[in-house]
Amino acid sequence: MKRAHNFSAGPGVLPIPVLEATSQAVLDYNNLGMSIMEMSHRSKEYDAVFTEAQKNGLKILGLSPEEYDVLFLGGGASMQFIMLPMNFLRTSADYINTGNWAKNAIKEAKFVGKVNVAASSDDKNFNYIPRSFNFDPKADYIHLTTNNTIFGTRWDKIPETLPNVPLVADMSSDFMSRRLDYSKFSMIYAGAQKNIGPAGATMVIIRKDFAATANEEVPTMLKYKTHIDKGSMFNTPPCVNTYVVGEVFKWILAQGGLEAIEQNNIKKAGILYDYMDANSDFYKPTVAVKEDRSLMNVTWNLNTPELEAQFIAEAKSKHNMTNLKGHRVVGGIRASIYNACPITSVEALVKFMEEFKKANK
Repeated sequence: MKRAHNFSAGPGVLPIPVLEATSQAVLDYNNLGMSIMEMSHRSKEYDAVFTEAQKNGLKILGLSPEEYDVLFLGGGASMQFIMLPMNFLRTSADYINTGNWAKNAIKEAKFVGKVNVAASSDDKNFNYIPRSFNFDPKADYIHLTTNNTIFGTRWDKIPETLPNVPLVADMSSDFMSRRLDYSKFSMIYAGAQKNIGPAGATMVIIRKDFAATANEEVPTMLKYKTHIDKGSMFNTPPCVNTYVVGEVFKWILAQGGLEAIEQNNIKKAGILYDYMDANSDFYKPTVAVKEDRSLMNVTWNLNTPELEAQFIAEAKSKHNMTNLKGHRVVGGIRASIYNACPITSVEALVKFMEEFKKANK
């Protein structure tokens, strides 16, 4: 099978071993004579799949099952934008605005209560990460988005926040991509389709002591306690999607965990950024401050929109490089190089960039 060089921002590229395991499981899981799609989520065989994914997710992040619960829910990260404040926003919450998804989270939280925008990079169209913050010591929680898929920025270091205010992060597009002290977070959520699986599953990791402080007057399906009390099986979970996420976690562990994953991601992104920095008269990275650059979503411009359109078209027609068009909000070009994107695809892209520059300079 000839694979495309897939630079999609989501659903994103998945590891070949995961695709192979899934293709077999879709036909016949573990010689049970039925597909993973046909199994009861209440069966002991599927329960083993589900609980292993929960356990390995915490293991990769260095978190304890005694302190954290793991949920696999539907609705994407966008559902978490409203679910989070419904459970935890009483007086006011601090949000850091670094892009479209952060803006959407702020919008939803305002339906529930008061939002203090503690920092924002909106003044420069989100091409940097803020350095100063106006945190409220009485805030119910602080919310940030660790990686900004559309604008190509990320938090290189998680900011120092207030010690007694819970920290919550939307990690959808850089989840499981690097080492961090994940114990700093009272809650992490991530839509799977960027980096850890297919669309349709959302992973929520929540500290038990934080969950215990949630509002009681919340509709049943939007209450974290509902799902925690039932082991994330109050209703039928996204079964196949969670299976794939579990296979991705096995793959991460087999690579050597987050240390190996992070080093590979640094290497891949470095190839692209180093080339553009050396040829900035032609390829213009949209994020100038190097420490603010995403390792997952690399964004750049050419001198004209017409030249960008030509680049995207030729990349696809000549080299089967797909999904390089920038998000409609910003235009330009974007290469999403998630964990499973092979380094050979990045090297092929840079080779084409050099060819294109010589032909069009």
